[in-house]
Order: sequence, then structure tokens, then C-alpha cells
Amino acid sequence: MKAAFYNGMGEMEVREFETPVPGNDEVLIKLKATGICGSDLNMNKSKSEADKEPAGHEVAGEIVEIGEGVDSSMIGKRVAVEVLGSGKSCYSCWYCRQGQYTHCQNKSVTSSGGFAEYICRKSKGCYELSSDITWSQGALVEPLAVSVHGARIGKIKGGDTVAILGSGTIGLTAVTAARELGAGKILVSARHKHQADMAIKLGADATGNPENGEFENLVQEYTDGRGADLAIETVGGSRKDTVDQAIEVTRRQGNIVILGVFYGELPIDWKGPVLKEQRIQGSICYGIINGTHDFEVAINMLSKRSVNLEEIVTHTYPLENIEEGFKTAYDKSTGSIKVHILQN
Repeated sequence: MKAAFYNGMGEMEVREFETPVPGNDEVLIKLKATGICGSDLNMNKSKSEADKEPAGHEVAGEIVEIGEGVDSSMIGKRVAVEVLGSGKSCYSCWYCRQGQYTHCQNKSVTSSGGFAEYICRKSKGCYELSSDITWSQGALVEPLAVSVHGARIGKIKGGDTVAILGSGTIGLTAVTAARELGAGKILVSARHKHQADMAIKLGADATGNPENGEFENLVQEYTDGRGADLAIETVGGSRKDTVDQAIEVTRRQGNIVILGVFYGELPIDWKGPVLKEQRIQGSICYGIINGTHDFEVAINMLSKRSVNLEEIVTHTYPLENIEEGFKTAYDKSTGSIKVHILQN
């Protein structure tokens, strides 16, 4: 099969790779769409050696082959695949028994990802898509589930004012998640006009530039000076600006969820959150909360006619042109938000 790899020089290279064979409790999925994630962009630039297996974790496709122990009725199912957690989990360790598969202590060594024509994962990590969900919508299940998990773990309540820091893919999926989970007001920081426009289109009440205090003033204006009930940080990186900003815009005794992935040592001034009695919660990927997996919640949201999240997919490329897709994803002057690789 064809697959794409980080070549260690900041570029994506397409070459032949052995088609995986499903083992016990695994299925082989013919991939139809894979999203380019911000973490993919970061890893592509940080690699100094070529990868031996393809990356990519925002995937959707059709099950075409099964391994031992898998019911034959799985063949032909259209699925979103939980690549990083339940698709590789042991289902027997303490974390798996709590439904927190991302934290599994005995994950499968399978690491081949979705920038390819096929992928193998545990059948329990495949979540069925109805026929009215497009492949691009299917590949949005994973990033939406990340934001759903963040909002749920942040204890969002109906009527809450939610401040979302960042308007990339995760920031925009957080708009959809917050809206569908009952937020009263949704306020989003956005650097680029096309991202701000999309946030409003998806249901945000207002956007503000993160520079020069504009976003802080916006939150104060919408909350009569109190601050947001819940802040969701979605940017990450090597600077702590958005963490400081989240602390600033969140009310006393409010909740802050960190969805962004940070790198290096970032000194945080804890005086503010301590004096304001704020709760700061890390959030990574997804799992089961109150008996329901975040993937299931995300799929239910995408099934609604009122949810227009697919509009964030601004560009699509075939697998053989993935390097062009990465260049587009890096360059925000192209108007790119989410870039999808289509394998069919």
C-alpha cells in the first residue's frame, strides 16, 4: 500500500509500505479520510530522522478484513477510529476498566497511522458512522471528541459563559462542543479573520484578537466584569501566554481546561489561580465519562443537521499530494483551517 512518512527534513514522503494484517481482536480499515492535526505539523518540523511508520490519527474508513475473535458483521461498517486510545488498549488494566483507554498501561505496539491506504486497530476502537455522515465528517470525529472531552471534564453546565482561547481546529471544534453541551455564551480568541468568521458561523457569540487586551476586554464586557465560567485553552506551544490569558479571563472559582500541548519549561504564576480559587484541569484525548465515550457524543453531534462543523475543512488533497497539503496547513494566508487527505 501507499503511505506517507515524516522524512526528518520537515517534509512528507510517500512510498510503498507493507499492508498491515489484523491480529486477534483487530480489524483492517480501508481509509477514506485523514485530517492533518496541529500535532502532525509540529512533529513534521521537529523530526531529525525519517519515521519508519506513517503517522496520522484523525481517521475514518471502512472495515474490509477482520482478525480472530471479531464478529464477521463488522465487515463493511463505516467507522471513525480511535487510533490513540481504545484502538490500541488492553481493556484489562486499571485505566481501561475506568474507560480511560488513552492512559492504558499495556497498549499494543501497533503504531502505524492514518496517512496511508489502510490501518489496523482493535475492533472496540471503531465507532460506527451512519450512512448520512460523510467521510470528512467522520475524520472530524476525533478532534471534536478532544473538545467534547475537554468541555465535559471541565464540568460545563447549561448557561455557562465559555471562553475559548485559540481558533484552530481544536478551538473551533470546542465552539461546536460547547454549543451542543448547552453553553450560554461562547467567546473565542482569533488571530486570523477567516478563523474568527468561522467561529461565528459555528455558533460563537463574539470573537476578539488575543493581542493588546482585546479578548480580555471582550470577556469582561459579556460577563459584567465577572469573567468566564469555563475557559478552554486550545493553543499550546512553547509560550505560556494563553495559560496566563485563561487565568485572567476566568472568574473566581471558575474552571480552566488545558487542551493545548505545551513544550519545554513554562513558569506559571500560581498567585492568580490560588487567590481566585480557580480549578485548572489538564485534558488529553478522550475516554468514557458518565457511561458514554466522547467519540459517541461527537458522532451524535455530527449527525444533527444543525451542526455545520464540516465547513472547517477548507482544503482536501489525495494521499500522493500530502506534502502540498502540509504546506497549505502551515500557511494560514491560504485561508486554511482543516486540511484533509482523501484516500478513496
